[in-house]
Amino acid sequence: MTVKLLNHLEEGPPSAPPLLLGPSLGTSTALWDRVAPQLSTGHRVVSWDLPGHGGSAADLIGPGATVGDLAALVLTLADALGIDRFAYAGVSLGGAVGLHLAVHHPERLSSLTVICSSAHFGGSASWQERAEQVRREGLQRLAESAEARWFTPGFTVPRLVRDHREADPAAYAACCDALAAFDLRERLADIAVPTLLVAGRQDPATPPAHLREVADAVPGATLVELPGASHLAPAECPRAVLAALRTQFDGPPKSGMAVRREVLGDAHVDRAQARQTPFTARFQDFISRYAWGEIWTDPTLSRRERSMITLTALVAHGHYEELAMHVRAARRNGLTPQEIGAVLLQAAVYCGVPAANSAFATAQRVLDEEGAG
Repeated sequence: MTVKLLNHLEEGPPSAPPLLLGPSLGTSTALWDRVAPQLSTGHRVVSWDLPGHGGSAADLIGPGATVGDLAALVLTLADALGIDRFAYAGVSLGGAVGLHLAVHHPERLSSLTVICSSAHFGGSASWQERAEQVRREGLQRLAESAEARWFTPGFTVPRLVRDHREADPAAYAACCDALAAFDLRERLADIAVPTLLVAGRQDPATPPAHLREVADAVPGATLVELPGASHLAPAECPRAVLAALRTQFDGPPKSGMAVRREVLGDAHVDRAQARQTPFTARFQDFISRYAWGEIWTDPTLSRRERSMITLTALVAHGHYEELAMHVRAARRNGLTPQEIGAVLLQAAVYCGVPAANSAFATAQRVLDEEGAG
């Protein structure tokens, strides 16, 4: 028997760490269009549609549905994709799904990000009324006020407004039933996965106080409030949301200058800084932020491995002054003179004997200066 799955969009390498992205009521995977492609450089990103939204079938849920039912559909999707443990981020109803997973299925989550959401949504009455209205009238009238509920004045995303208008009324109403019944306030202290809360300062649907309540209750949680963001923060403030998510997944950015000093030594960096002029200042900043703050801090390769690659590249291009600096760096990163020699021999095969001859001379001079030759 074929299991009917939530419609989903996959981006990024299949072998990368998985990340599932959940939507807000009335939207689709398009909510993440300005964030997911950036995250896919380091994650297997799977964004999904609510039942009756986007490409998901409406009959995946029915009247009286719960957030637990939606969470079960997400786990079924993850299982079908061969994903056991994953990072999760969700907006509004999608965020409620994440909270449910963190409470009831913590073994499946590596981290949780809850965006413009809540542990409860203001009581059941208003959601029951909305569900009844949609079942009676459809979504047209409600969609007309979507921009005011979702965005700050003057901002819109037509695709998302269209998604709201085109959602299946019965499935939308069932999602309202889920929001009406949702209240995890008494279980927040049980959440043990690393948790980030992101609030939009101008969000009328789930004001920052809702996220503060969650942050105060979840042990070790972090709260970020975004100025200028309303309810659909990934669509309105994608760069801010992206920065918050990257910090959640990778930790705070490391100091490029600190790594530069660790690898090249204080003396070299001090000389470079002393020679800095207004003309070269932006280049020095570029090196510190990009080369040392992003590339050399990437844990995929060790510093020893990066030193070997760097030595080879410098030999290939004949940059012998830089090579001398990186021979010293290689020693600081733990390479022995014998290992440096082996790297240069490898370079002789693939970069040419004359280049390696000059490289050996440069390296010998540096090693003699250090008494290691």
